[in-house]
Amino acid sequence: MKRAIPGGALVLLAAVVVSQISVGSRQQKPSPPNVLLIQADDLGYGDLSAYGQARFATPSLDRLAREGIRFTDYYAGTTVCAPSRTTLMTGLHTGHAWIRGNGDIPLRTEDVTIAEVLRGAGYRTAVIGKWGLGSPGTTGMPDRQGFDYAFGFLDHRHAHRQYTDHLWRNGERAATDLERDYVNDLFTKETTEFIQRSDARPFFVYLNYTVPHAELRAPEDSMTAVRGRFSEKPFENPQADARPVGASPELPTLGYRSQPEPHAAFAAMITRMDRDIGRLADLLRSRGIERNTLMMFISDNGPHEEGGGDPVFFKSAGPLRGIKRDLYEGGIRVPMIASWPGTIPPARVSNHPWAHWDMLPTLADIAGAGTPSGLDGLSMARALHGTNQPAHEFLYWEFHERGFQQAVRMGQWKAIRLKKDVPLELYNLAADPGEQRDVAASNPKIVVRIEEYLKTARTESARWPIK
Repeated sequence: MKRAIPGGALVLLAAVVVSQISVGSRQQKPSPPNVLLIQADDLGYGDLSAYGQARFATPSLDRLAREGIRFTDYYAGTTVCAPSRTTLMTGLHTGHAWIRGNGDIPLRTEDVTIAEVLRGAGYRTAVIGKWGLGSPGTTGMPDRQGFDYAFGFLDHRHAHRQYTDHLWRNGERAATDLERDYVNDLFTKETTEFIQRSDARPFFVYLNYTVPHAELRAPEDSMTAVRGRFSEKPFENPQADARPVGASPELPTLGYRSQPEPHAAFAAMITRMDRDIGRLADLLRSRGIERNTLMMFISDNGPHEEGGGDPVFFKSAGPLRGIKRDLYEGGIRVPMIASWPGTIPPARVSNHPWAHWDMLPTLADIAGAGTPSGLDGLSMARALHGTNQPAHEFLYWEFHERGFQQAVRMGQWKAIRLKKDVPLELYNLAADPGEQRDVAASNPKIVVRIEEYLKTARTESARWPIK
Protein backbone atom coordinates (compact mmCIF):
# COMPACT_ATOMS: atom_id res chain seq x y z
CA MET A 1 0.00 0.00 0.00
CA LYS A 2 1.41 3.39 -1.02
CA ARG A 3 1.88 5.89 1.75
CA ALA A 4 0.09 9.20 1.26
CA ILE A 5 2.23 12.35 1.10
CA PRO A 6 1.17 15.12 3.50
CA GLY A 7 -0.41 18.15 1.85
CA GLY A 8 2.35 20.54 2.96
CA ALA A 9 4.99 18.25 1.51
CA LEU A 10 3.10 18.13 -1.78
CA VAL A 11 3.15 21.92 -2.01
CA LEU A 12 6.87 21.97 -1.25
CA LEU A 13 7.58 19.21 -3.78
CA ALA A 14 5.58 21.02 -6.46
CA ALA A 15 7.50 24.23 -5.80
CA VAL A 16 10.82 22.40 -6.12
CA VAL A 17 9.76 20.76 -9.40
CA VAL A 18 8.52 24.07 -10.84
CA SER A 19 11.76 25.74 -9.75
CA GLN A 20 13.88 23.02 -11.40
CA ILE A 21 11.88 23.25 -14.61
CA SER A 22 12.31 27.04 -14.60
CA VAL A 23 16.05 26.75 -14.02
CA GLY A 24 16.32 24.11 -16.74
CA SER A 25 14.46 26.33 -19.18
CA ARG A 26 16.78 29.20 -18.43
CA GLN A 27 19.81 26.97 -18.88
CA GLN A 28 18.53 25.59 -22.20
CA LYS A 29 17.83 29.00 -23.70
CA PRO A 30 20.85 29.75 -25.89
CA SER A 31 22.64 33.02 -25.43
CA PRO A 32 22.72 35.36 -28.44
CA PRO A 33 25.74 34.60 -30.62
CA ASN A 34 28.57 36.92 -31.45
CA VAL A 35 28.46 38.07 -35.08
CA LEU A 36 31.50 38.74 -37.26
CA LEU A 37 30.24 40.01 -40.62
CA ILE A 38 33.09 40.43 -43.13
CA GLN A 39 32.58 42.23 -46.43
CA ALA A 40 35.06 42.45 -49.29
CA ASP A 41 35.07 45.32 -51.78
CA ASP A 42 34.51 44.55 -55.49
CA LEU A 43 35.24 40.84 -55.02
CA GLY A 44 33.55 38.80 -57.73
CA TYR A 45 31.60 35.56 -57.63
CA GLY A 46 34.59 33.65 -59.01
CA ASP A 47 37.35 35.27 -56.93
CA LEU A 48 37.47 32.54 -54.23
CA SER A 49 38.70 29.03 -54.88
CA ALA A 50 35.55 27.70 -53.16
CA TYR A 51 33.67 29.34 -56.06
CA GLY A 52 36.02 28.17 -58.80
CA GLN A 53 39.03 30.52 -58.77
CA ALA A 54 41.90 28.51 -60.28
CA ARG A 55 44.78 31.00 -60.50
CA PHE A 56 45.27 31.34 -56.74
CA ALA A 57 43.84 29.71 -53.61
CA THR A 58 41.85 31.04 -50.66
CA PRO A 59 42.27 28.21 -48.12
CA SER A 60 40.90 30.04 -45.08
CA LEU A 61 37.59 30.89 -46.73
CA ASP A 62 37.49 27.43 -48.26
CA ARG A 63 37.79 26.03 -44.73
CA LEU A 64 34.93 28.20 -43.50
CA ALA A 65 32.84 26.87 -46.36
CA ARG A 66 33.67 23.27 -45.40
CA GLU A 67 32.81 23.98 -41.77
CA GLY A 68 29.57 25.77 -42.60
CA ILE A 69 27.40 26.67 -45.56
CA ARG A 70 28.17 28.16 -48.96
CA PHE A 71 25.40 29.93 -50.86
CA THR A 72 25.45 29.89 -54.64
CA ASP A 73 22.62 32.40 -55.18
CA TYR A 74 23.37 35.23 -52.78
CA TYR A 75 23.14 38.84 -54.06
CA ALA A 76 24.65 42.18 -53.18
CA GLY A 77 22.36 45.17 -52.71
CA THR A 78 23.21 46.53 -56.15
CA THR A 79 26.19 46.82 -58.46
CA VAL A 80 28.14 49.68 -56.80
CA CYS A 81 29.32 50.39 -53.30
CA ALA A 82 27.29 52.91 -51.30
CA PRO A 83 23.76 51.79 -52.22
CA SER A 84 24.72 48.15 -51.82
CA ARG A 85 26.03 48.79 -48.30
CA THR A 86 22.92 50.83 -47.52
CA THR A 87 20.66 47.89 -48.31
CA LEU A 88 22.81 45.70 -46.06
CA MET A 89 22.60 48.11 -43.14
CA THR A 90 18.91 49.05 -43.43
CA GLY A 91 17.05 46.02 -44.82
CA LEU A 92 15.61 48.07 -47.71
CA HIS A 93 16.36 47.31 -51.36
CA THR A 94 17.35 50.06 -53.81
CA GLY A 95 13.75 50.79 -54.71
CA HIS A 96 13.11 52.02 -51.17
CA ALA A 97 16.49 52.86 -49.61
CA TRP A 98 17.52 56.48 -49.04
CA ILE A 99 20.90 55.99 -50.77
CA ARG A 100 20.48 54.49 -54.24
CA GLY A 101 23.76 55.57 -55.83
CA ASN A 102 27.32 56.63 -55.01
CA GLY A 103 28.02 60.18 -53.85
CA ASP A 104 28.24 62.33 -50.73
CA ILE A 105 24.91 61.25 -49.30
CA PRO A 106 24.79 60.14 -45.65
CA LEU A 107 22.32 57.90 -43.92
CA ARG A 108 19.59 59.88 -42.15
CA THR A 109 18.73 59.95 -38.47
CA GLU A 110 15.54 58.03 -39.19
CA ASP A 111 17.35 55.19 -40.99
CA VAL A 112 17.52 52.16 -38.70
CA THR A 113 20.65 50.01 -39.07
CA ILE A 114 21.68 46.51 -38.05
CA ALA A 115 23.95 48.06 -35.43
CA GLU A 116 21.08 49.96 -33.81
CA VAL A 117 18.92 46.85 -33.70
CA LEU A 118 21.66 44.67 -32.19
CA ARG A 119 22.85 47.32 -29.75
CA GLY A 120 19.27 47.57 -28.54
CA ALA A 121 19.42 43.82 -27.91
CA GLY A 122 22.49 44.15 -25.69
CA TYR A 123 25.32 43.84 -28.22
CA ARG A 124 28.52 45.87 -28.30
CA THR A 125 28.98 47.03 -31.87
CA ALA A 126 31.89 48.00 -34.11
CA VAL A 127 32.42 48.94 -37.74
CA ILE A 128 36.01 48.51 -38.89
CA GLY A 129 37.32 49.28 -42.36
CA LYS A 130 35.33 51.01 -45.10
CA TRP A 131 32.08 52.65 -44.00
CA GLY A 132 31.14 55.00 -46.86
CA LEU A 133 27.71 56.02 -45.53
CA GLY A 134 28.49 59.26 -43.74
CA SER A 135 31.41 61.72 -43.58
CA PRO A 136 32.51 63.67 -40.46
CA GLY A 137 29.77 65.84 -39.01
CA THR A 138 26.90 64.17 -40.88
CA THR A 139 23.96 62.10 -39.68
CA GLY A 140 25.57 59.08 -41.33
CA MET A 141 28.52 58.91 -38.93
CA PRO A 142 28.83 55.40 -37.43
CA ASP A 143 28.33 56.63 -33.85
CA ARG A 144 24.98 58.08 -34.96
CA GLN A 145 24.00 54.81 -36.63
CA GLY A 146 24.35 52.40 -33.73
CA PHE A 147 28.08 51.70 -33.55
CA ASP A 148 29.92 51.92 -30.23
CA TYR A 149 33.28 51.85 -31.97
CA ALA A 150 34.42 52.83 -35.47
CA PHE A 151 37.81 52.72 -37.17
CA GLY A 152 38.65 53.10 -40.83
CA PHE A 153 37.55 55.05 -43.88
CA LEU A 154 34.42 57.17 -43.69
CA ASP A 155 34.37 58.36 -47.32
CA HIS A 156 34.39 55.76 -50.09
CA ARG A 157 36.73 57.80 -52.31
CA HIS A 158 39.30 57.96 -49.52
CA ALA A 159 38.97 54.16 -49.38
CA HIS A 160 40.46 53.90 -52.88
CA ARG A 161 43.88 54.09 -51.20
CA GLN A 162 45.45 51.01 -49.64
CA TYR A 163 47.99 53.26 -47.89
CA THR A 164 47.00 56.62 -46.43
CA ASP A 165 48.23 59.24 -43.95
CA HIS A 166 45.12 58.98 -41.78
CA LEU A 167 42.00 57.03 -40.96
CA TRP A 168 39.15 57.84 -38.58
CA ARG A 169 38.64 56.50 -35.06
CA ASN A 170 35.32 57.34 -33.42
CA GLY A 171 34.97 60.48 -35.52
CA GLU A 172 38.49 61.72 -34.82
CA ARG A 173 41.32 61.78 -37.32
CA ALA A 174 43.88 59.04 -36.56
CA ALA A 175 47.34 59.41 -38.10
CA THR A 176 48.77 56.45 -40.01
CA ASP A 177 52.11 55.82 -41.71
CA LEU A 178 51.69 56.48 -45.42
CA GLU A 179 54.60 54.19 -46.32
CA ARG A 180 54.20 51.31 -43.86
CA ASP A 181 50.57 50.98 -42.76
CA TYR A 182 48.69 48.76 -45.17
CA VAL A 183 45.16 49.63 -44.16
CA ASN A 184 43.77 46.11 -44.29
CA ASP A 185 46.41 44.93 -41.81
CA LEU A 186 45.20 47.69 -39.49
CA PHE A 187 41.60 46.54 -39.92
CA THR A 188 42.51 42.98 -38.91
CA LYS A 189 44.44 44.28 -35.91
CA GLU A 190 41.57 46.49 -34.76
CA THR A 191 39.09 43.63 -35.13
CA THR A 192 41.31 41.35 -33.08
CA GLU A 193 41.58 43.91 -30.30
CA PHE A 194 37.83 44.58 -30.24
CA ILE A 195 37.04 40.86 -29.96
CA GLN A 196 39.59 40.48 -27.17
CA ARG A 197 38.17 43.29 -25.04
CA SER A 198 36.89 42.21 -21.65
CA ASP A 199 33.12 42.57 -21.98
CA ALA A 200 30.36 40.14 -21.11
CA ARG A 201 28.11 41.37 -23.91
CA PRO A 202 28.03 39.56 -27.27
CA PHE A 203 29.75 41.46 -30.07
CA PHE A 204 28.71 42.51 -33.54
CA VAL A 205 31.70 43.41 -35.72
CA TYR A 206 31.09 44.68 -39.24
CA LEU A 207 34.53 44.31 -40.86
CA ASN A 208 34.96 45.89 -44.30
CA TYR A 209 38.19 45.14 -46.11
CA THR A 210 39.04 47.34 -49.12
CA VAL A 211 40.11 44.26 -51.07
CA PRO A 212 40.33 43.92 -54.03
CA HIS A 213 39.06 47.39 -54.95
CA ALA A 214 41.50 49.49 -56.94
CA GLU A 215 44.01 50.85 -56.41
CA LEU A 216 45.81 47.55 -56.55
CA ARG A 217 48.40 47.55 -53.79
CA ALA A 218 49.70 44.93 -51.35
CA PRO A 219 52.71 44.69 -49.00
CA GLU A 220 55.92 43.34 -50.45
CA ASP A 221 55.85 40.00 -48.64
CA SER A 222 52.48 39.20 -50.23
CA MET A 223 53.67 40.45 -53.63
CA THR A 224 56.77 38.25 -53.42
CA ALA A 225 54.62 35.18 -52.82
CA VAL A 226 52.82 35.58 -56.18
CA ARG A 227 55.21 37.64 -58.30
CA GLY A 228 56.12 35.98 -61.59
CA ARG A 229 53.18 33.58 -61.56
CA PHE A 230 51.11 35.59 -64.04
CA SER A 231 51.56 37.40 -67.30
CA GLU A 232 51.24 41.14 -66.73
CA LYS A 233 49.63 44.10 -68.48
CA PRO A 234 51.04 47.15 -66.62
CA PHE A 235 48.54 49.83 -65.65
CA GLU A 236 49.85 53.38 -66.15
CA ASN A 237 48.44 56.67 -64.89
CA PRO A 238 51.26 59.26 -64.73
CA GLN A 239 48.88 62.03 -63.64
CA ALA A 240 48.03 60.19 -60.43
CA ASP A 241 51.67 59.21 -59.90
CA ALA A 242 52.72 62.89 -60.04
CA ARG A 243 50.45 63.84 -57.17
CA PRO A 244 52.46 64.74 -54.03
CA VAL A 245 52.82 61.76 -51.71
CA GLY A 246 51.52 63.75 -48.75
CA ALA A 247 48.48 65.14 -50.57
CA SER A 248 45.22 64.39 -48.82
CA PRO A 249 43.52 61.33 -50.32
CA GLU A 250 40.23 63.17 -49.87
CA LEU A 251 41.07 65.78 -52.53
CA PRO A 252 39.38 65.29 -55.92
CA THR A 253 40.69 62.04 -57.35
CA LEU A 254 43.10 61.87 -60.26
CA GLY A 255 42.46 58.16 -60.64
CA TYR A 256 44.47 55.20 -59.44
CA ARG A 257 48.25 55.21 -59.37
CA SER A 258 50.24 53.10 -61.81
CA GLN A 259 50.78 49.43 -61.05
CA PRO A 260 53.36 47.51 -63.15
CA GLU A 261 52.15 44.14 -61.81
CA PRO A 262 48.38 44.40 -61.51
CA HIS A 263 47.74 40.65 -61.77
CA ALA A 264 50.16 39.87 -58.97
CA ALA A 265 48.80 42.74 -56.87
CA PHE A 266 45.23 41.53 -57.30
CA ALA A 267 46.09 37.99 -56.23
CA ALA A 268 48.24 39.26 -53.36
CA MET A 269 45.43 41.41 -52.00
CA ILE A 270 42.93 38.57 -51.92
CA THR A 271 45.30 35.92 -50.57
CA ARG A 272 46.46 38.27 -47.81
CA MET A 273 42.85 39.00 -46.86
CA ASP A 274 42.16 35.27 -46.84
CA ARG A 275 45.15 34.73 -44.55
CA ASP A 276 43.89 37.35 -42.13
CA ILE A 277 40.36 35.93 -42.11
CA GLY A 278 41.95 32.61 -41.18
CA ARG A 279 43.72 34.32 -38.30
CA LEU A 280 40.44 35.77 -37.07
CA ALA A 281 38.83 32.33 -37.23
CA ASP A 282 41.78 30.93 -35.25
CA LEU A 283 41.32 33.71 -32.69
CA LEU A 284 37.72 32.64 -32.10
CA ARG A 285 38.87 29.05 -31.61
CA SER A 286 41.70 29.98 -29.26
CA ARG A 287 39.28 31.96 -27.11
CA GLY A 288 36.80 29.10 -27.08
CA ILE A 289 33.99 31.15 -28.59
CA GLU A 290 33.78 29.73 -32.10
CA ARG A 291 30.66 27.72 -31.22
CA ASN A 292 28.93 30.89 -30.10
CA THR A 293 30.02 33.06 -33.04
CA LEU A 294 28.36 33.40 -36.43
CA MET A 295 31.05 34.29 -38.95
CA MET A 296 29.90 35.45 -42.39
CA PHE A 297 31.69 36.54 -45.56
CA ILE A 298 30.16 38.52 -48.45
CA SER A 299 31.09 41.11 -51.10
CA ASP A 300 29.44 44.44 -51.91
CA ASN A 301 29.17 43.93 -55.71
CA GLY A 302 30.80 42.21 -58.64
CA PRO A 303 34.40 42.53 -59.88
CA HIS A 304 35.92 45.74 -61.24
CA GLU A 305 38.17 46.48 -64.23
CA GLU A 306 39.68 49.69 -62.84
CA GLY A 307 43.30 50.50 -61.99
CA GLY A 308 44.56 47.42 -63.81
CA GLY A 309 41.82 45.09 -62.61
CA ASP A 310 41.32 42.24 -65.08
CA PRO A 311 38.16 40.21 -64.43
CA VAL A 312 38.57 38.36 -67.74
CA PHE A 313 42.05 37.07 -66.86
CA PHE A 314 40.95 35.84 -63.42
CA LYS A 315 37.43 34.82 -64.51
CA SER A 316 36.32 36.90 -61.55
CA ALA A 317 32.63 36.61 -62.38
CA GLY A 318 32.91 32.85 -62.72
CA PRO A 319 30.30 31.56 -65.19
CA LEU A 320 28.20 34.70 -64.89
CA ARG A 321 27.71 37.58 -67.33
CA GLY A 322 28.75 41.11 -66.40
CA ILE A 323 30.91 42.89 -63.83
CA LYS A 324 30.60 45.89 -61.50
CA ARG A 325 28.06 48.45 -62.82
CA ASP A 326 26.10 45.73 -64.60
CA LEU A 327 22.80 44.34 -63.32
CA TYR A 328 23.51 41.05 -65.03
CA GLU A 329 24.39 38.31 -62.55
CA GLY A 330 28.13 39.01 -62.59
CA GLY A 331 27.53 42.51 -61.26
CA ILE A 332 25.34 41.53 -58.32
CA ARG A 333 25.69 37.83 -57.47
CA VAL A 334 28.52 37.43 -54.94
CA PRO A 335 30.03 34.81 -52.63
CA MET A 336 28.34 34.16 -49.30
CA ILE A 337 29.87 31.82 -46.71
CA ALA A 338 28.61 31.35 -43.16
CA SER A 339 30.17 29.32 -40.35
CA TRP A 340 28.76 28.68 -36.88
CA PRO A 341 30.13 25.38 -35.54
CA GLY A 342 27.55 23.31 -33.72
CA THR A 343 24.65 25.31 -35.17
CA ILE A 344 25.16 25.48 -38.94
CA PRO A 345 25.65 21.94 -40.30
CA PRO A 346 29.04 21.57 -42.01
CA ALA A 347 29.84 21.14 -45.69
CA ARG A 348 26.50 22.36 -46.97
CA VAL A 349 25.82 24.14 -50.26
CA SER A 350 22.55 26.03 -50.75
CA ASN A 351 21.02 27.60 -53.84
CA HIS A 352 18.40 29.48 -51.82
CA PRO A 353 18.29 33.06 -53.22
CA TRP A 354 18.68 35.92 -50.80
CA ALA A 355 20.28 39.37 -50.72
CA HIS A 356 21.93 42.09 -48.66
CA TRP A 357 18.61 43.50 -47.48
CA ASP A 358 17.85 40.18 -45.76
CA MET A 359 20.81 40.57 -43.41
CA LEU A 360 19.13 42.91 -40.91
CA PRO A 361 16.06 40.74 -40.25
CA THR A 362 18.23 37.61 -40.25
CA LEU A 363 20.62 38.89 -37.59
CA ALA A 364 17.76 40.40 -35.58
CA ASP A 365 16.05 37.01 -35.60
CA ILE A 366 19.19 35.16 -34.55
CA ALA A 367 19.90 37.70 -31.80
CA GLY A 368 16.34 37.62 -30.47
CA ALA A 369 15.94 41.32 -31.26
CA GLY A 370 12.91 43.15 -32.56
CA THR A 371 12.80 43.67 -36.32
CA PRO A 372 11.74 47.09 -37.64
CA SER A 373 8.53 47.13 -39.66
CA GLY A 374 8.36 47.92 -43.35
CA LEU A 375 11.52 46.11 -44.43
CA ASP A 376 12.06 44.48 -47.80
CA GLY A 377 14.20 41.80 -46.20
CA LEU A 378 13.20 38.45 -44.72
CA SER A 379 14.93 36.48 -41.98
CA MET A 380 17.06 33.78 -43.58
CA ALA A 381 17.88 32.08 -40.28
CA ARG A 382 16.31 28.83 -41.49
CA ALA A 383 18.42 28.88 -44.65
CA LEU A 384 21.54 29.26 -42.50
CA HIS A 385 20.47 26.31 -40.36
CA GLY A 386 19.82 24.23 -43.46
CA THR A 387 16.08 23.87 -42.89
CA ASN A 388 13.06 24.76 -45.00
CA GLN A 389 13.16 28.50 -45.70
CA PRO A 390 10.35 30.71 -47.05
CA ALA A 391 11.53 32.47 -50.19
CA HIS A 392 11.09 35.92 -51.68
CA GLU A 393 8.60 36.12 -54.49
CA PHE A 394 10.70 38.89 -56.04
CA LEU A 395 14.18 40.35 -55.58
CA TYR A 396 14.66 43.88 -56.96
CA TRP A 397 17.56 46.12 -57.94
CA GLU A 398 17.89 49.50 -59.62
CA PHE A 399 20.94 51.41 -60.82
CA HIS A 400 21.25 55.11 -61.69
CA GLU A 401 24.71 55.70 -63.17
CA ARG A 402 23.72 54.74 -66.70
CA GLY A 403 20.40 56.51 -66.90
CA PHE A 404 18.04 54.14 -65.13
CA GLN A 405 18.24 50.34 -65.06
CA GLN A 406 16.23 47.70 -63.22
CA ALA A 407 16.53 44.00 -62.52
CA VAL A 408 14.16 41.49 -60.95
CA ARG A 409 14.61 37.90 -59.92
CA MET A 410 11.45 35.80 -59.61
CA GLY A 411 12.29 32.21 -58.81
CA GLN A 412 14.34 30.88 -61.72
CA TRP A 413 13.52 33.92 -63.86
CA LYS A 414 15.70 37.03 -64.15
CA ALA A 415 14.48 40.17 -65.92
CA ILE A 416 16.55 43.24 -66.81
CA ARG A 417 15.53 46.62 -68.20
CA LEU A 418 18.50 48.60 -69.49
CA LYS A 419 16.62 51.82 -70.34
CA LYS A 420 13.29 53.38 -69.50
CA ASP A 421 10.44 52.13 -71.70
CA VAL A 422 12.65 49.48 -73.32
CA PRO A 423 11.24 45.92 -73.31
CA LEU A 424 12.44 43.61 -70.57
CA GLU A 425 15.12 41.04 -71.25
CA LEU A 426 14.26 37.69 -69.65
CA TYR A 427 16.56 34.82 -68.71
CA ASN A 428 15.95 31.39 -67.23
CA LEU A 429 18.73 31.14 -64.64
CA ALA A 430 18.15 27.44 -64.06
CA ALA A 431 18.96 26.65 -67.69
CA ASP A 432 21.08 29.70 -68.53
CA PRO A 433 22.94 31.15 -65.50
CA GLY A 434 25.22 33.07 -67.86
CA GLU A 435 22.23 35.03 -69.25
CA GLN A 436 23.07 34.35 -72.87
CA ARG A 437 19.59 33.64 -74.25
CA ASP A 438 16.85 36.24 -73.93
CA VAL A 439 13.61 34.23 -73.73
CA ALA A 440 11.17 37.12 -73.22
CA ALA A 441 9.41 36.52 -76.54
CA SER A 442 8.60 32.90 -75.67
CA ASN A 443 7.43 33.61 -72.11
CA PRO A 444 4.94 36.49 -72.35
CA LYS A 445 3.04 35.54 -69.18
CA ILE A 446 6.24 35.71 -67.11
CA VAL A 447 7.06 39.10 -68.62
CA VAL A 448 3.59 40.44 -67.83
CA ARG A 449 3.82 39.23 -64.22
CA ILE A 450 7.18 40.93 -63.71
CA GLU A 451 5.94 44.11 -65.40
CA GLU A 452 3.02 44.19 -62.96
CA TYR A 453 5.42 43.82 -60.05
CA LEU A 454 7.62 46.65 -61.35
CA LYS A 455 4.68 49.04 -61.03
CA THR A 456 4.88 48.56 -57.24
CA ALA A 457 8.57 47.74 -56.77
CA ARG A 458 9.84 51.20 -55.87
CA THR A 459 8.97 54.53 -54.35
CA GLU A 460 9.68 57.61 -56.39
CA SER A 461 12.53 59.80 -55.16
CA ALA A 462 13.41 63.34 -56.24
CA ARG A 463 17.06 62.41 -55.77
CA TRP A 464 16.74 59.11 -57.62
CA PRO A 465 14.09 59.60 -60.34
CA ILE A 466 13.41 57.36 -63.28
CA LYS A 467 15.42 59.11 -65.99
